[in-house]
Amino acid sequence: MRNIAIIPARGGSKRIPHKNVKLFMGKPIIAYSIETALSTHLFDEVMVSTDDLEIAEVARQYGASVPFLRTEETANDYATLADVIREVLDRYKEQGDFFDNMCCILATSPLLLNEDIVVGYERLIHSDFSSIVPVVQFSYPILRSYGMNSEGEIYFNWPEYAKTRSQDLESAYHDSGTFYWHKIDRWLSGDIKRGGIVVDEDRVQDIDTEQDWRMAEFKYKMLYSLGQIPKILIHITAI
Repeated sequence: MRNIAIIPARGGSKRIPHKNVKLFMGKPIIAYSIETALSTHLFDEVMVSTDDLEIAEVARQYGASVPFLRTEETANDYATLADVIREVLDRYKEQGDFFDNMCCILATSPLLLNEDIVVGYERLIHSDFSSIVPVVQFSYPILRSYGMNSEGEIYFNWPEYAKTRSQDLESAYHDSGTFYWHKIDRWLSGDIKRGGIVVDEDRVQDIDTEQDWRMAEFKYKMLYSLGQIPKILIHITAI
């Protein structure tokens, strides 16, 4: 089977300017996703989908392929991740290059380990799932969560569980926002059956604001001090 890693990295980040190539612990943050993908040895192609020449150059420096730039249709604020992936697959198809499975890896995933990608791949190919999504367990049962109205009054979203002990409630999970495995033919046809793998909350951080960025750096330093970040991915001068 042939596998492709697709790393979407648009140049127009608003809240954190130049986010995808901003230095994170000493090197561009996108480099972590590229190096992690390459270190799995699962992929026939590790490519970056971008509209930005600076991102393209950085991606190539760290070993990724950038065979083409995005079109205007997938470089705007309204293009979805699915739009980007579909364009990439179509462009490779035009070149006579076909793949069986794809892994979409987000460019701002410095805490991601190659073993997560490998575990996801093994789950994908040895199951009936069309897609594998890494998920994180909510730290508190969402069935005991509150809502709040415009006047600041709070209320139970699910009042029927208001008196249920938290330990008796079913666990819930949210998307880790790091990567997604797909069997390409089924993804393209819309035949979707998702499976999940649970990853630790310490190794997940959504990065949309400067505060998020600082939290990701804090987690990275912590994981490094505990020996949970491979030294091959470390570019830290002092902790």
